[in-house]
Amino acid sequence: MQLVERPRLELSGPKLKLALESLLARSEEQGGVEAYIEALRLKAKLFRDALDEGLDAKRFRILCAHMATVRRRIGGYAQPEQFEDIHPRISGLLNGLKDPSTTDARIAEFCAAFPQDRDHRWVRDLAAELLHYADPERYPLMARWVWDARTNTGVLREIWHDENVDHIRIEVPDGYATFLMLREEIAQYLAANGVYRDVLFYVDVLCAQVYAEYIGERGGTYLRADFTTPEDPMLHTRRILGLDGVSGEGRSRLKAADGRAEVVP
Repeated sequence: MQLVERPRLELSGPKLKLALESLLARSEEQGGVEAYIEALRLKAKLFRDALDEGLDAKRFRILCAHMATVRRRIGGYAQPEQFEDIHPRISGLLNGLKDPSTTDARIAEFCAAFPQDRDHRWVRDLAAELLHYADPERYPLMARWVWDARTNTGVLREIWHDENVDHIRIEVPDGYATFLMLREEIAQYLAANGVYRDVLFYVDVLCAQVYAEYIGERGGTYLRADFTTPEDPMLHTRRILGLDGVSGEGRSRLKAADGRAEVVP
């Protein structure tokens, strides 16, 4: 297995401090951060069980309901009759799971199997979530909301150390090495601030909090279409992490091709 060369990241300690303080304060009335950590553990178990037991159309639809940036746009691809087309692509993505040096190549091959247009940007997020929750230790969360080099947006930008970050382009690729380095640096920051357990998922929650605040403070209508005005201070964070995938009535957040909400049978 080849070693992955990691880029240099310039992260802002003060920005991370503000995000961590906000996360701790806002989650306190909802069981604290530990409640979100436990929810992510259950999500990871849901993904691993579905993959270990054999991914079928029903299990795939359930997983999609727990991927916020996928479920509203996947449309017809989540229909049972199309699962036979998408299943081999998922199998190809997950083959070689224990060799992270092939991560970028596998993601690129997976994305190339779909149309290369704006309507299929969710494909990258599908790949990122499948890899992360199949093996959280080996694969950091590589979703576009964490970092998208093409659009120069994401968590990385929000915690970048530069007074003029809104007016610069961050020349850092959005490959596996970058996400790995980002997770390691945030994990080191958390450890320096007394977080020693469940650090991998703690990083995910902190990243989601960073992006949730971006949505709340500067997000435009294209973001608010998916993340409406929050009823509570942690709503955006839960949605980004896909922790609101199914309502109490059993109705999933999946959207059909015509935009209707669907119930996973």
